[in-house]
Amino acid sequence: MKILVVGAGLFGAVVARERALAGDSVTVIEKRPHIAGNIYTEPVAGIQVHRYGAHIFHTKSQRIWNYVQQFAEFNRYTNEPIANYHGKIYNLPFNMNTFYEMWGVTTPAQAQAKIAEQRQILAGKTPRNLEEQAISLVGTDIYQTLIKDYTAKQWGRAPKELPAFIIRRLPVRFTYDNNYFDDPYQGIPIGGYTQIVEGMLAQPGITVALNTDFFEKKAQYLHDFDRVVFTGMIDQFFDYSLGTLAYRSLRFETELVDIPNYQGNAVVNYTDAQTPFTRIIEHKHFEFGTSNRHQTIITKEYPMTWEKGLEPYYPVNDQQNDALFQQYRHLATQTAATVIFGGRLGAYRYYNMDQAIAAALQIVYNKDLFH
Repeated sequence: MKILVVGAGLFGAVVARERALAGDSVTVIEKRPHIAGNIYTEPVAGIQVHRYGAHIFHTKSQRIWNYVQQFAEFNRYTNEPIANYHGKIYNLPFNMNTFYEMWGVTTPAQAQAKIAEQRQILAGKTPRNLEEQAISLVGTDIYQTLIKDYTAKQWGRAPKELPAFIIRRLPVRFTYDNNYFDDPYQGIPIGGYTQIVEGMLAQPGITVALNTDFFEKKAQYLHDFDRVVFTGMIDQFFDYSLGTLAYRSLRFETELVDIPNYQGNAVVNYTDAQTPFTRIIEHKHFEFGTSNRHQTIITKEYPMTWEKGLEPYYPVNDQQNDALFQQYRHLATQTAATVIFGGRLGAYRYYNMDQAIAAALQIVYNKDLFH
């Protein structure tokens, strides 16, 4: 088959590689001047910079871990972000260190009692929004200090206006464990993520074209290829004919600083309302600061309201947008039989990297899609 993959990110690269291995002729087009999508990393001053925000690979699946190990060697990086609230530092995820820093408690029983006391403000009702869900999990003090304003900056909405499920899986531990993820497999590829996608797209049978916009020749592409795997915005594919889905965008300010160590950690979240950015990433700490010993590179991350022309990073999966997405999915089954929608934007859902790989592999071997 002749297959076109629109988007050279992780999802598209997995599809391209596996279909080429199956004998298909695959063309990958990418509107950006580089491959690897949002996991793109590049060396700057001897430091691997995560161009589009911090990416830590983690998974519970040994199959996915083994798959990605084909393309890079991973270090033993453990994600241990911290939060800065008006100059005071708290450990994340919420654990006994956080509870000690907040309340001075030293045992799990004391922390659980404090949360239970503050949870009484809900009067036993089932949480209906993010604010109530957060209070149910960690009480009012931690909600006010570490969640409320950070969430409002991240999503551009008050937590009361956001669905509870966004925070339902928030890690809360009554141990002194600062590892944010509970996945058994975790790390950062030594030398960055770009090499992973390069390895996938190096498979014979794949042609890659950068700086190429699908929409400039959409009709021709749909005519010339047996299948189109589309990883862009599903509403844009249909010219926003049913309405525009909501996304969140990001702006990054990256700076080379002439000191060896800026903040002592790869990720520091700023949880107060006055600080306009949500976090500062210090890239060298992803590889244990062994690169440039005299300088460091930091990136400040500013969430933005998405509008046409900006890069969409996160789907806004509230009830209204999910209902609109389902209408687009139905439209796709009616009018775009040769087009397969996938990835974070095509499936309108947030994917971790391991989930993107798993979803791509599931599509690749679906005989109803490729026959």
